Amino acid sequence: MSQDKEPRRRFLRQVLAIVPATTLATGATLTQPACSSQSAAPAASGQAYEPKYFTADEWRFVNAAVDRLIPADDLGPGALQADVPKFIDGQMETPFGHGKLWYMQGPFHTDQPPEMGYQLSLVPRDIYRHGIAACDAHCKTQYNKAFADLDHATQEAVLGDLEHAKIEFDAVPARTFFSYLLANTKEGFLSDPIHGGNKDMIGWKLVGFPGARADFMDWADQPNVKYPYGPVSISGKRG
Repeated sequence: MSQDKEPRRRFLRQVLAIVPATTLATGATLTQPACSSQSAAPAASGQAYEPKYFTADEWRFVNAAVDRLIPADDLGPGALQADVPKFIDGQMETPFGHGKLWYMQGPFHTDQPPEMGYQLSLVPRDIYRHGIAACDAHCKTQYNKAFADLDHATQEAVLGDLEHAKIEFDAVPARTFFSYLLANTKEGFLSDPIHGGNKDMIGWKLVGFPGARADFMDWADQPNVKYPYGPVSISGKRG
């Protein structure tokens, strides 16, 4: 994980700046019809969410990891409050999670540059399964505890080692696992709530994104002027 000390708000604004607004509002690149009969939507209000893909131990890891990637602070709620774990779990049951969006027939040449496309035989849901197991095994060897049981400082150190490939896994490259974890955490924090994350439009409120409002062009040519209205989800819910 980066050692950059910039405030979280600036970090999220930078993320938002490089993601097309239509992607944030619609989630078009994130969610398509599920590959299984299980829905990727979150549980009904008032019910405890039961993960559809992750095991109990994997679920503990995901919750602990996203809490370190986008923690709650004095600027506002973080990934846990935005239901990012639910979003990631739901994505494991979509074409993305099953690798249906890519050519997966091989041959796989992992020594090729990124421009040659995805070169692993693992689909995203398998990257998570192998990556979490390997990371927990590493933590138990180094600290005698699973990742979720470590203190926050140690968790952040482990995530930083994953990001910079200072840890080696057998089944999946540690950096690849971290890149999916980080990217999906950002997506769950900033995509439309209909996809299971960004609860109550927490992420949009933090960065001042208007969401799926039909018309906000009157404000497009007013730089540095705060947009006065709350965001709106595709579902019509107002934040």
